[in-house]
Amino acid sequence: MSEKLTLYTNPMSRGRIARWMLEETGVPYEVEILGYGTSMKAPEYLAINPMGKVPAITHGDHVVTECAAICTYLADAFPEAGLAPPLSQRAAYYRWLFFGAGPVEAAVTAHAMGLEAPADKAATAGYGTYENVMDVLEGVLSRNAHVAGAGFSAADVYVGAQIVWGLGFKTIDPRPAFIDYAARMKERPAYQRADALDNAAGAEAEI
Repeated sequence: MSEKLTLYTNPMSRGRIARWMLEETGVPYEVEILGYGTSMKAPEYLAINPMGKVPAITHGDHVVTECAAICTYLADAFPEAGLAPPLSQRAAYYRWLFFGAGPVEAAVTAHAMGLEAPADKAATAGYGTYENVMDVLEGVLSRNAHVAGAGFSAADVYVGAQIVWGLGFKTIDPRPAFIDYAARMKERPAYQRADALDNAAGAEAEI
């Protein structure tokens, strides 16, 4: 696919996940850095993402928002990068990608903001409790070097970025399995390139 590929992001946002994923694909892309409350809410960008949030990508005429969707899309759009298992082996890949997008994202956000449901109402939350989500995530990462079990994939970009970020901001428990997994993810050349690019962009841009 040779259409123009553009990332809309802010270096202090979940856009760092999309940047890492793009670096893993190895394909060329352009970057638009958007500011909170300014260009992120401008009509030109709202036409791309009416939520006025980043990241988003455009690929030719296609628009993709939401980090898990961006990771999944890019893995499929550029299969030569080997970031998704064969279709017959994608059960764990989809499971943990969207466990990250659902229970992990919701539980970590609620926990960080002090919004957990009381014990007698936890069953109404899709993720149950923060502790339960952490236990499940710890279980899979204690058993596997990669979250989907069969080599590095886009699921590792999404889940790995959440764990790296969560450990750094102390919103995820510093359990040994998480610390070891984050260290492996941070050793990847694509992660290091993306991190350096976002750090440089953050130093230069009004964010």
